[in-house]
Amino acid sequence: MCKQAGGLDKPVTRRPVGALSLVGERYDQADVPFDALGECRPITLESGVAIGTFAVVHGGTTLGRDAQVEDHAVVGQPELGYAVGHVYSGAGGSTTIGAGVVLRAGVVCYAEVRVGENAVVGHRTLLRTGVQIGAEAQLGHQLTVERAAQVGQGVRCSPGSHITSAAYIGDGVFLGAGVLTVNDNRLIWREPGRRAVLAAPRFEAGAKVGSGSVVLAGVTIGEHALVGAGSLVTRDVPARALAYGHPARVRGAVR
Repeated sequence: MCKQAGGLDKPVTRRPVGALSLVGERYDQADVPFDALGECRPITLESGVAIGTFAVVHGGTTLGRDAQVEDHAVVGQPELGYAVGHVYSGAGGSTTIGAGVVLRAGVVCYAEVRVGENAVVGHRTLLRTGVQIGAEAQLGHQLTVERAAQVGQGVRCSPGSHITSAAYIGDGVFLGAGVLTVNDNRLIWREPGRRAVLAAPRFEAGAKVGSGSVVLAGVTIGEHALVGAGSLVTRDVPARALAYGHPARVRGAVR
């Protein structure tokens, strides 16, 4: 049973999602209002929200004005089970999809994600728990953005890239297609008695990384630096530097 504002219990019914466009401030009779611990988490829908066929919106989610959730998308999925040294209980969380956001068909967005206004998330992209996406960002299709990664305003990520857990991507960064990031250079996370120390890479404001590049753990790409396509980046790239190669080396300056 979910509690109404007046404290009265009411039955929770399942309603067909369908091609749904709703206007209103609160939708308590949600398809999935309870998390795995039995806590009731109402869904909040602002005016002009549109939800496509077979999309699933979990409890605790807020969809801002004119947000669009396309067919087969999943929003607010609670994390359950083991991942990166932690066991998740299946508890839900607050998931906020800002005004004007478009989640394309097949997006999977876990709980505690924040997506800023007018951002677009491409088809079949995965946003894991705690990811933060800035306003006006454009994420291409089939990206994986791991837990607690931060993606700034106006960022553009091309298709097929992997953003590792806790990575920082500053405002206005451009990542080409198939960019891979790493947060563990030792690969000892399953070895008994040893604990991996993770160090996600950073991409400072305005940096650009060409398609097919690999950026290793702990590396910082400086502001407005440019990394050429296909590079293996093993060390920091200073601000406004031009770097490329395998491994990447600074070859000049961005003019």
